[in-house]
Amino acid sequence: MAKGRKGGYRVEREILNEERLEELSQRLDISQTRIPLSYRLKNSLRCSVPSLKRRVVSFLPVLYWLPRYSIWDYGMPDLISGISVGIMHLPQGMAYALLASLPPVFGLYTSFYPALIYFFFGSSRHISIGTFTVLSIMVGSVTERLAPDADFLIMNGTNVTAEVDITARDQYRVQVAAATTVLAGLIQVILGLVQFGFVGTYLSEPLVRGYTSAAAAHAVVAQLKYIFGVSPIRFSGPFSLVYTLVDMCALLPSTHLPTLLASVVSIIVLITAKELNNRFSKKLPVPIPVELIVIVVGTLISFYTHLNETFEISVVGEIPSGLQPPTLPNTSYFSEVVVDAFALAVVGYAISISLGKTFALKHGYKVDSNQELVALGLSNAVGGFFQCYSVCASMSRSLIQETTGGRTQMAGVSSAVIVLVTVLKLGPLFQELPKAVLSAIVFVNLKGMFKQYADIVTLWRSSKIDLLVWLMTWASTVFFNLDMGLGASISFALLTVIFRTQRPRYSVLGHLPGTELYLDMETHKEVREVPGITIFHSSATIYFANAELYLEALKQKSGLDITKMITYKRRQEAKQRKRERRAARRARREAKRQVWGVFSVEEEAEHWVYLKGTDPETTTLGSLSDLQDGDITTLESSSEDTLSRDLERVSLGSLGKWTWDIHSIILDLSPANFIDTVAIKTLRNIFHDFGEIDVDIYMAGCQALVVEQLEQGGFFSDIDKERLFTSVHDAVLYCLNRRGAGALPNYETAAVSFTDSDTTDTTYSHTVRGCM
Repeated sequence: MAKGRKGGYRVEREILNEERLEELSQRLDISQTRIPLSYRLKNSLRCSVPSLKRRVVSFLPVLYWLPRYSIWDYGMPDLISGISVGIMHLPQGMAYALLASLPPVFGLYTSFYPALIYFFFGSSRHISIGTFTVLSIMVGSVTERLAPDADFLIMNGTNVTAEVDITARDQYRVQVAAATTVLAGLIQVILGLVQFGFVGTYLSEPLVRGYTSAAAAHAVVAQLKYIFGVSPIRFSGPFSLVYTLVDMCALLPSTHLPTLLASVVSIIVLITAKELNNRFSKKLPVPIPVELIVIVVGTLISFYTHLNETFEISVVGEIPSGLQPPTLPNTSYFSEVVVDAFALAVVGYAISISLGKTFALKHGYKVDSNQELVALGLSNAVGGFFQCYSVCASMSRSLIQETTGGRTQMAGVSSAVIVLVTVLKLGPLFQELPKAVLSAIVFVNLKGMFKQYADIVTLWRSSKIDLLVWLMTWASTVFFNLDMGLGASISFALLTVIFRTQRPRYSVLGHLPGTELYLDMETHKEVREVPGITIFHSSATIYFANAELYLEALKQKSGLDITKMITYKRRQEAKQRKRERRAARRARREAKRQVWGVFSVEEEAEHWVYLKGTDPETTTLGSLSDLQDGDITTLESSSEDTLSRDLERVSLGSLGKWTWDIHSIILDLSPANFIDTVAIKTLRNIFHDFGEIDVDIYMAGCQALVVEQLEQGGFFSDIDKERLFTSVHDAVLYCLNRRGAGALPNYETAAVSFTDSDTTDTTYSHTVRGCM
């Protein structure tokens, strides 16, 4: 690019359209030959030793890093990290089991088996697999829906007592939770094997944060009965949270004061200790296990003061020592929990992969999203056989595992060993632990989710659409329960995407002097319009939902109401054809008169009608007076003169202000990543309709996939491929070359010169001043 005279510039390069680009690709041998599907399928089924090894290692990532594991470098950090995480597993496992409406010991099982499975199949080195608040609440909603307390009331003759058969109820709920977990695990494994790891991307951050905030509300309401020592009715279905909260408020006068006192003291101690932990975190080698200390102290106080017998404070109860043998899940529950299982699979994976990618980015390794689906699915499916419920990565435990120096999943194995020792030897020691203490632990651990309500202010300032997604997710999850809320929130989030693509920003681009850039003229004041050329840009792809809006925006931005113009032109063409028929008839009558010299009466009447410029077949006597004087054609006017005036009347000039200032429109399709049949039809209509009023249409910036879809849709069957250009600048150069300065009546300083007049050479050198 070189400077020209008086602020212009000269461009000496080849103008590239799609045909020229294909020609160069073939000449330089850089075009990619399409590989037949049969060959690709055959190649994918080939099995060699290296490919088999890669597939086995990708399926079992432990085979990659375990042979390289250095005990001296990683052993001690992983051990310290594993002990720290294992200590957190104990209180969280028992506390979150209450959220799932299961006996606390099953929370310990859930903290043990899945962590071992993930050790072999997981690709993240830092996440801690086990119980998590949101999934525990989701499992609890399923167990309480299918196994409510009302179904397990003890019958005594004809009287029904208020006592619930807790053993039968818990056993049934464990079966429901195990079946749901196995089904959710199978869904995750199947999605991972078919490469559906991207499914988590449909859960945006505002959606996840709004969903977890609403889940925290469910968790709080679920724990109120343990904190206040009352027994409200637990409802299910839409507005169940509201009904439960109303019933809870009605029972407040019946609050059990010793239980409330134990809860309040535990909450105060936990909050104070955690704040001190955060303040002195940099000075402490490992965080103080506050939750475990509170559990131990609470158990000792309850044991020695007999809180259960003396003050009727509810305690954990019997905790069996040892592990449960594996059992097959009851598949008859699958049909009743399939929706809940899918929700558990998607939410659990979204939380785990987001944490895994965060730590992988920080420490410089890669997490395979599909393999994470498989690993998490196997952890759930295998764990379900051992009476575990759904698991995912825990943010608090993962942060502890990473900050205490954990390097690999050997830390997860160490934490599982801590849980195993507790289940085998120490479990019965926690039988006197008050449930109020576990509820206090859950309540305090929800503090991070309560802080997410600050997102409302942040999103209000940054993105109103994301705020709407957050609020809609929160409201639908709170009022329509967790499973229905997730489906409604995902649907709403997708609708916002469709809405934003259906109504994108349309703009006219102008040229930035001294460059090949074309920018929005409304937002960039330094750009200049290219006279005679309208460059139309859409911020989104064109598809069936916005194709008609695209056409309407093009009409508005170009100032050409193509519908009215074509209607007007076709009317003029119809009038022209009618005048041609009239002129032909007059010519025949004139010839006949000259031969015979007479008219019949009918011919004479018809002759005078023609003098008025009307059709005798459609004109009545009363309508003759309505004709305008300008329509009278005398016999002295020759047929040639009449045709000349008629043709002039329907020429492009007769359209006046609509067409003189635009001769070319360039459609910038660079944002389009696909195109469907509706959009192809719309583009074809644009080419044809604007062509009728002598406005040339060109396309620029199409991606290879879009060009391929245009070819498959038959777009180039009646439209020349030379109208498709590599860039907007190439299209502008072509328009200026084709139309020249003569086509720009209001652009006196434009000049175009050619270095080679040969039509086969498309290398142009032109100087353009004023717009460039």
